[in-house]
Formats: sequence, structure tokens, C-alpha cells
Amino acid sequence: MVKTIAVIFIFLLSLHACSANVQYRKSRVDSTAGQNTSTAKKYYTGQVLTGMSSYYGKKFHGRKTSNGDVFDMYKLTAAHRFLPFNSIIEVTNLANGRSVRVRVNDRGPFVKNRILDLSYAAARKIGLTGTGVGKVKIRIIRLGN
Repeated sequence: MVKTIAVIFIFLLSLHACSANVQYRKSRVDSTAGQNTSTAKKYYTGQVLTGMSSYYGKKFHGRKTSNGDVFDMYKLTAAHRFLPFNSIIEVTNLANGRSVRVRVNDRGPFVKNRILDLSYAAARKIGLTGTGVGKVKIRIIRLGN
């Protein structure tokens, strides 16, 4: 009887060891890939948003962005948490009035109280590279897919 129970126990243990070990984790892409999530907001053409923006450059140059593009710090692109990829937005630095149009191709920023991360080139066009962070106005020109 004890031998039978031991054999069954070892058999069940070996079956459990062979089963798939599924691990769930949130990644940059997973957390925002579905645009119909409860955290995603509704956006529309012409909508204006304001908040703090920063920029990113050398550290991420050549790496893949959330939509699969290779990040080029010299292109006019941006990272936003929820705007659809390939959206075109006009970003205005409220400190000096300078504007630039960028394409959303990444997710972020992942710093509290920031609404946008610009590429180095876009930040340079609106004079944001000196301070690194500044208050901006975002106007949605065209929503992406």
C-alpha cells in the first residue's frame, strides 16, 4: 500500500515538473499595446493637452521603440503613454513659444508628472535641451492607427 502511494506521488510530482511554467509580467509594450484598456484615454484630432515634457537621446539611440522602430535621436519623434502609434502631434514649448511636429512611436515617459518624452532633435528644435524638462502644450494633428 505504501509503495503504491509512493509510486503515485512520484508520478504526480514528475508530471508537475514537466508542466509549463507560465510567468506573467508587465512590460513596456504589454501595458499599453491594447489601446482599449481601462487606463487608455479617448483622444481626438484638435485636442490640446498641457504638462511637463523631457527628452531622451544617446542612451536609447539605436534601440527598438515600443512600436518596433529603431530609435533615432535625430528624428522628430516622441513617446506618449497612450496616444496611438504614428499619431502626429504639435508640441509647443510654453517658455519660448517654439513648436515642432513629431510622430509618436514609443511609450513613456515613465517618470511621474510628465506627459511626453521627445527625441533629442525635437527637444532641440523647441529649446528644451538646455533645461532638460519644460512645460509644453500638445495639440493632436492626426491620430495614428
